[in-house]
Amino acid sequence: MRKLSNLILALIVIIGLSACGTMPQISAEERLFPPITLEFLDKYDIQPQNFQNTPIGGLSALTYDRQRDRFYALSDDRSQQAPARFYTLKIDLTTTDEQPVTIEGVTVENVTFLKDQTGQNYSSQTIDPEGIALSPRGTLFISSEGVPNEGINPFIGEFEPTTGQLQQEIRLPQRYLMATDSDTEPQGVENNLGFEPLTISATSTLKDDPFRIFTATEASLKQDTASTPPVNIPVRLLHYVISPVGPPVLLAEHLYLLDETPKGAIANGLTELLALPREGSWLSLERTFGMFGFGAKLFQVVNSAASETSTIGSFKEGIEGIKPLRKKLLLDLESLDIELDNLEGMTLGPRLTNGSETLFLISDDNFNSEQKTQLLLFNVR
Repeated sequence: MRKLSNLILALIVIIGLSACGTMPQISAEERLFPPITLEFLDKYDIQPQNFQNTPIGGLSALTYDRQRDRFYALSDDRSQQAPARFYTLKIDLTTTDEQPVTIEGVTVENVTFLKDQTGQNYSSQTIDPEGIALSPRGTLFISSEGVPNEGINPFIGEFEPTTGQLQQEIRLPQRYLMATDSDTEPQGVENNLGFEPLTISATSTLKDDPFRIFTATEASLKQDTASTPPVNIPVRLLHYVISPVGPPVLLAEHLYLLDETPKGAIANGLTELLALPREGSWLSLERTFGMFGFGAKLFQVVNSAASETSTIGSFKEGIEGIKPLRKKLLLDLESLDIELDNLEGMTLGPRLTNGSETLFLISDDNFNSEQKTQLLLFNVR
């Protein structure tokens, strides 16, 4: 009986080992970058229009309120055509015989003007709003690139969504601000190349639980810009934690490298980040423009033991020995065979009936009649 038991046990072990040997092996690349599938579903142009005496345009960022099933779209108007503001949008999706999901229409329901510390609308050329993200406590975080040419520093503020009132500002490291002494070397964000991306990562929907906020510059800081730009332009990404106790805390800064600027492009930049559920992972949107029009790429980004860069004063001398954030190309949007506009905003939207997420991209028309406000819709798994 004992011999029979031992034989059965041996057979179980052999079968188990055999089964393990036939299991699919997960590569190091797949462990670092869990597979993400993007399926392009539809595009939609928001027609030029006015709403409550404001021109709808310059929509450079988008965030989704799942509880209300509404989107908030931020205009990057520097309070020149109307006071700095964001719009509440209702985006209707429908299913057709030809396509599984399409954008049926976009309705502008409200406009909210941003208010400064004194409760007043921002005056002209004192703000350049570029990034927006809805927090678990129902507030909106908005980033401003500042207007360095006018002596205005960038900032990241928390706003009440109904009144648009500024509640607090996140303290930025001095290296992102203009030099206060005329004898020192130029520093801070370049004009129109500041805090364009902004995203929030939350593991809880409870308003009193901590959450994380990430932002980055669109391109290099002044002190990081060499006379001969490198092939991959260095960008700094900031990581804050927000909690109900005490002010926001800066946890880390990391290096993000832009893709090589394609031939014919005047410039490229990081225009949006989107935090993914897996900690330390994002989608990034890089946008180019030049003699051949606009281009854009979506990347999967992970923090694989990236170097802490907050103590590095400048990248001018190179980045040897610095480990950047890792990224992997998900989609070159030029492969969609559609005419792209100036894509700057990105957010997850409502879930589809199959349980997968929707992903929306939006373009900034620069209040230019030759451009358009373009919405792109994807299914993302």
